[in-house]
Amino acid sequence: MSDVVREMPVTRLGRVGTHTHIKGLGLDENGRALKIKDGMVGQEKAREAAGLVVKMIKEGKLAGRLVILAGPPGTGKTAIAVAIARELGLNVPFIEMSGAEIYSTERKKTEVLMEAMRKCIGVEIHELREVYEGEVVKIDIRTAPHPYNPYQRVIDSARIVLKTTEDERALEVGEDVASQLIQQGIKEGTVIQIDAETGRVSVLGLSQESSFAKQYEVHTKARLPRPNGKVRKQKEFVYYVTLADLDRMTAQRRGGLFSLLFGGAEEKEISPEVRVEVDRQVKEMIDQKKAFLHPGVLFIDDAHLLDLEAFSFISRAIEGELSPIVILATNRGFARIRGTDIRAPLGFPPDLLDRGIIIGTDTYDEDSIREIIKIRALEEEIQVEEEALNRLTRIGCERSLRYGVQLLSIAAENAKSNGRDKVTLSDVERVDSLFMDVNEAVEHLKKYESLMMKH
Repeated sequence: MSDVVREMPVTRLGRVGTHTHIKGLGLDENGRALKIKDGMVGQEKAREAAGLVVKMIKEGKLAGRLVILAGPPGTGKTAIAVAIARELGLNVPFIEMSGAEIYSTERKKTEVLMEAMRKCIGVEIHELREVYEGEVVKIDIRTAPHPYNPYQRVIDSARIVLKTTEDERALEVGEDVASQLIQQGIKEGTVIQIDAETGRVSVLGLSQESSFAKQYEVHTKARLPRPNGKVRKQKEFVYYVTLADLDRMTAQRRGGLFSLLFGGAEEKEISPEVRVEVDRQVKEMIDQKKAFLHPGVLFIDDAHLLDLEAFSFISRAIEGELSPIVILATNRGFARIRGTDIRAPLGFPPDLLDRGIIIGTDTYDEDSIREIIKIRALEEEIQVEEEALNRLTRIGCERSLRYGVQLLSIAAENAKSNGRDKVTLSDVERVDSLFMDVNEAVEHLKKYESLMMKH
């Protein structure tokens, strides 16, 4: 019987989201928007305004501000918010949520908003610690008789020799450190780090210069060069957390005896006292140059779903010292403020509008719609004939861009079912006849209104 190894086919993740194609705001070095760049098409004025916001956020000059994206449905408000997140990079926290997400049966609306805002404030903590670091060139674990069982021995201590490119040092370690050495399977050739204060042992990898590394071609530990400098050294550690992370850690420490001994149930809400304590500690670390703040962005789509209480909370929260940029997006014109009978622009309280800067988005022209459909086809790896592209562009202009983009994917599936690689005009016309846009759905409901159930 021969051993046959069959290679399984590897399939990549083929899921394509609505805004997968967006890579940034599509601005040049002078902050001017190009017609087509980074997946963005049109909306030059709004993109340039967003670019100024991004620049100020990166320079740390903009925090605790309110930005409002207002425009008709399907004009790229969410796309601009996603582009802002792409421009800011990984170090700047970006949280996206819907206005409907604040309503929960377990937590107050203000608590949901507060947690989201504090997730948007990143804290970069720098800490200098004394450590022993090097390649283990010799290890000797010592045991002693068990105090209650003369036939059994227990770990007593250990002696290890650590080596760097410039130094070599023997360390006598106690029972706790020796136990960690055994538990982590540390052998000669392993590069380790021991915290001088806590005795915590960390395995960094396998030294490339060791005979152990040369013995095996494949090993689970990462291979790295022998450390430089002295064995005992001061090393800077950098941690990235958010204010929400610090809130949870502080709340667990203050959970009382039951929480410490038995790991009591986690609180659904963080008390204001905990947040005040966290803010005090963070400000103290910033003053001592031990920490740096990274104010991020909270993007709330469909912000007209927020009620008066939530709007009032946001107005107060953005005036705090530790607050993120808040971006609200809405497609409402004059609408009733939720929770009241008052009609106002965008469905927002007038005093909140006064506190924010408003970026407007306009409807797309025919050329922009055509380019957006072409970008989506490229992103979804769909080949489209010119006649089909023209038809989808007209549908996007006459009915809605979203409907035109959705028909593109469905038409591609129809073409595939008929054994074609390219989407043709007949594919677009067929799927258009099978599905309805909003206006056609309304007419359909009116036609059968007498036969349909009423709530």
